[in-house]
Parts: sequence; structure tokens; C-alpha cells
Amino acid sequence: MKVPTGPSGPYRLLARALTAGVLVSASACSLHGVMRPADAPSVEPPATSAAPSLTDAQASAALITQGELGGRWSATQGGATWRDGLLKTRTDAPDCQRLLDGLYAEDLLGEPTGARAVVGLDESGNAAQLRYQVAAYAAPSEVDAKLAWLRTLPSKCAQFTSTDVRGGRLNVTVVPSVLPGVGDAREGLRLTMSDASAANAGDGSGAAPMLTLDFAAVRVGDRAVSLTNGGLGGAAQDSTQQAVQIGTQRLQDVLAGRPPTTAPVEPTTVPATPTTAPVKPTTMPVHPTTAPVKPTTRPVHPTTAPVNPLTGRPTEPLTESPADTDNTTADPADTADTADTADTADTAGTADTADTADTADTADTAQEG
Repeated sequence: MKVPTGPSGPYRLLARALTAGVLVSASACSLHGVMRPADAPSVEPPATSAAPSLTDAQASAALITQGELGGRWSATQGGATWRDGLLKTRTDAPDCQRLLDGLYAEDLLGEPTGARAVVGLDESGNAAQLRYQVAAYAAPSEVDAKLAWLRTLPSKCAQFTSTDVRGGRLNVTVVPSVLPGVGDAREGLRLTMSDASAANAGDGSGAAPMLTLDFAAVRVGDRAVSLTNGGLGGAAQDSTQQAVQIGTQRLQDVLAGRPPTTAPVEPTTVPATPTTAPVKPTTMPVHPTTAPVKPTTRPVHPTTAPVNPLTGRPTEPLTESPADTDNTTADPADTADTADTADTADTAGTADTADTADTADTADTAQEG
């Protein structure tokens, strides 16, 4: 019997097929070994540390202060009781319920993912409360999505009814609120609540709002400022707008490394009215109290005797009488009277002298004849 030493016929074809398969498998294994990831150099992404978009210090520095809103604002004394009684109400409209819940929890923009800072202020005029927050969020698109939803509420929740914990029914209205054109995006709402039973009384007067509340939000990058302002006495819209204007500018200044801009403070006191009237002069012009002094010296009478017209010779010299001498030293008070008397005396004396002279001239004429 002949024993075959090698494959022949069909066996030979099978052996060749098996050999070819082994070679193909070996080639595939070899190629796979070359391209294995373990043998290729590993490429790792560079390590990066993302800096926070808002630090705690920046958030605190970006808060508004009570003085920037006017003298009627002061630090809050605590949460108002109307928050539990009016904001914790229930309604069947999902968007409107989400609005009430967000106002109560103060998270209408969602939960911040970064730093945040909050300040509360009370107003003495109408007992309103203002809560102001600066916070960082995951991305600008997240904040924009919340602002877009808030923009739909004046149509979705223009008027609806809610029920409080005691079963009382409240009429709620929502209207848009105008804000200053600051920041990258913004949205504002005004919500009012009134007693539904009073509004349906049928007297045509309606019901006065029990609560007026403003909400405002402004995005700056992936940061945002938001606030609620209002109370049972109403909400001053100018305070809401002022807080938005000042707060957004302050946040932008802080992020840019600039000193925060401080708004001028309204004066809280009226300038004092002068209480002292202008002082009138107390010293009147001094009138002269001394009358003009009359001259105390009389005119000097001639001391030369008159010339006799008949002889052409002068008469005897006249001498001053003692009365004249005395007059020069007399009392000033008696000067006028004394002078008059002396004049009379002098006149008489002069007359006597003239008579004597005439007599003497007559005697001389008789002798010559």
C-alpha cells in the first residue's frame, strides 16, 4: 500500500487555502500592531484654569447704596410680611405660577453659578422694600432665555386669579415696565394684586391694589443685576429706574477696573432760612448840639477925637472907659448885653466930649474978637 507523502487532489487545495488564510491573518495582526494607539504618542489638551467672571469682592463692590437712591431709603429691617401672604398664592396657569414662585424665591433668572451679593433697602415714604442682587451665571444665553420668557408674561399673564392660603381670591395683573437702555439685554415687569371680592362687589369702583411690585433685570456679559421694588403702599417707578441705571453702570465700572461711579445724592434737608434780619444802624447821625459862637470882641471904636470944623484942630484924645476894659474879660454869656450897654455909654461919652469941644472953640473966638 502506497502512503501519500503530501496533499494531493482536494486535500492539496484545502492545504493551500489554509496557508493563504494564515498568511493574511498574520499580515493583519502585523498591521494592527503598527497602528495601535498605545504605540502612538499621547496628545493631552493643555491644562487651562478659567478665571471666574465675577469675584465675591466685585459683586459686593457693584451693589448700590442707600444714599444713591435718596434720603428716604435706609438699610432694611427685615422681610415684609406681605411676601408670605400675597406671593405664596396658587393659580392654575403654569407660567403665572412660575412668576409668583420666582418673585417669592427671588430667582426669576435662575440659580447663579458664580459669585453673588445682595442688599436690601426700606423706603420710609410708602413702606416699600427693594432687594438688589448682583450675580454671575453659566452663560449669557442662559440669562437671555429667562429674559425672553419674562417678555411673554404681559400677554400670558395679563390678568389672572390666584388663591391665598386662607382661600381668598386675588386679581393679578402684569404689565411691561420701561427700563433705561443700559447693559446688553434687559426686561422689566410690574405686578399688581387686588382683592377679587371687592372688585366684584358691583359698585363700579373696583378695588385698590393691595400690592404693587416692580421686577427688573439687566444682563452684562454673563453677569446680571436684578431687583424687586414695591409694597402695600405702592412702588415708585423712578426708584426702580434709578437703581437700574446706577447699578448697571457701577457693575460695568467694577468689571473694567474703574472706580465705581457715584450718583449725586439728593439733599435731605432744606437750606436753612436766615433767622436774623439785617441789622439796622442803631446810631443816628449826630446833629450839632452847640450853636455857633457869637464874637465876644466888639469892633474897636476910633480912639482919635473928631476934628472941630471951626478951628481945624483935633479935639482932646479919647480914652477907653473902664467899662470897655471890663467888657473884654466879661463872661461870654453876658457879652452881648454888656456890649450893648457899653455902646450906649460910649455914645454918651462921645457926645459930652463934643459939647465940651464946642464950648472951648466959642470961648477962643470971643477972645480973638
